Amino acid sequence: MMNRGGIGTRMGDGEEIGTKFVDTGNSIPRSKFGNIMHSDPNISATVAAIPRDEVFAYRNSSASFTSPASYDPNRMSCEGSPMTMSPWNQTGAGSNFPWSIEENLPQNGLIGSLVREEGHIYSLAATKDLLYTGSDSKNIRVWKNLKEFSGFKSSSGLVKAIIIAGEKIFTGHQDGKIRVWKVIPKNPTVHKRSGTLPTLKEVFKSSIRPSAYVQVRNRSALWIKHSDAISCLTLNEDNTLLYSASWDRTFKVWRISDSKCLESINAHDDAVNSVVASLDGLVFTGSADGTVKVWKREQQGKRTKHSPVQTLLKQESAVTALAVNTSGSVVYCGSSDGMVNYWECEKQLTHGGVLKGHKLAVLCLASAGNLVFSGSADKTICVWRRDDKIHACMSVLTGHNGPVKCVAVEEDHEKSKDGDQRWVVYSGSLDKSVKVWSVAEMAPDMYQMAMMQQQQQYQRHMGSDADSLPSDGSSLASENRAN
Repeated sequence: MMNRGGIGTRMGDGEEIGTKFVDTGNSIPRSKFGNIMHSDPNISATVAAIPRDEVFAYRNSSASFTSPASYDPNRMSCEGSPMTMSPWNQTGAGSNFPWSIEENLPQNGLIGSLVREEGHIYSLAATKDLLYTGSDSKNIRVWKNLKEFSGFKSSSGLVKAIIIAGEKIFTGHQDGKIRVWKVIPKNPTVHKRSGTLPTLKEVFKSSIRPSAYVQVRNRSALWIKHSDAISCLTLNEDNTLLYSASWDRTFKVWRISDSKCLESINAHDDAVNSVVASLDGLVFTGSADGTVKVWKREQQGKRTKHSPVQTLLKQESAVTALAVNTSGSVVYCGSSDGMVNYWECEKQLTHGGVLKGHKLAVLCLASAGNLVFSGSADKTICVWRRDDKIHACMSVLTGHNGPVKCVAVEEDHEKSKDGDQRWVVYSGSLDKSVKVWSVAEMAPDMYQMAMMQQQQQYQRHMGSDADSLPSDGSSLASENRAN
């Protein structure tokens, strides 16, 4: 969901080495290399342990990024401020903190890993019992019940984004194209490409009209075509419109029924890294220029027009990811400085605070129920729970050996019983794996019990230094309010 393409990115096709499912236990697959240099400049990494052909060229943005010197490959995900030291941290052997887990508390943990060592995982989408994953090998893999179910391949372009709208699967690519796929009804394992956005017909019609051309980097281009990599795809509330964000600094609006490009908006001064549509016609965009902007969709006769409403954020660090909760009441923004800002929408959008749980760039966000998931270049996923206007880090999911590039969440219908809401969380990483997690949301009374236990254990661990901790456990909540 980030990166820009100014110098072109060198990415060769990956070699297929076979597919494997790794069950939980002590058999989590380890990457054959250490830190990863890749096409996303918002991720700090070193190149010492990387094969020469896996080092990708990239260009820096006008925004500032985390310094490579700040990266500590030996840091456990739970080593940090008290709010990240949760009794549900899945840190595995070697944890420096003597947390005990009560048997009556629901646990968050790894279900398994999906590994097909053909390329770094850049995108994924979950629907019902299927999971779609995209990588820099141009392949889209389809998984069912933690096993490979099907797969199909694009002709060119790293798969940067995947989204599903009914029977159509849309994939956004490094080459600036959006490809459309359909499942063959008689054989669900077969996916057939049904088109490209913009359609060849629309390109031809536009190409003969001088007014359809715009200036892009000292050259002319059709306004209906993205001139740089697709970074993100999202749908509006009724799945009738598709939004695409691009490193060409624009986002475009597509009508799904006839694949027509309705509008192209010059949104930012640098790459648009994320776009998300919310309720009431609101659309949010985040950019490498450090801003988050709000747009309002309005119908003007037969035309759809998006107008700027508000700029929520202006900062030096690049905005790398956005998410909106189901009710549309909270907007989350991840940045290259490791912070997650959020805004609450009552009568208007107001800044609610900052969630501080990562040491490196936040690369992806997802929201489900009262939970928010933030994946980071520090290889971890923070699980935040929102109660009223307070956010607390419930757990930190660890196990990836590379930056966590994408995350998706689905309700676990089988295990969600008696008010105990559980979620299946999928995370894709530049370690070439997808990990599957089970996460409990917890009922309010169980959540309070857990927070009390967490504070007590932290006080026992810190000894006399813990005397200054407030009795309500607020030190374990994230730093919610801006200074």
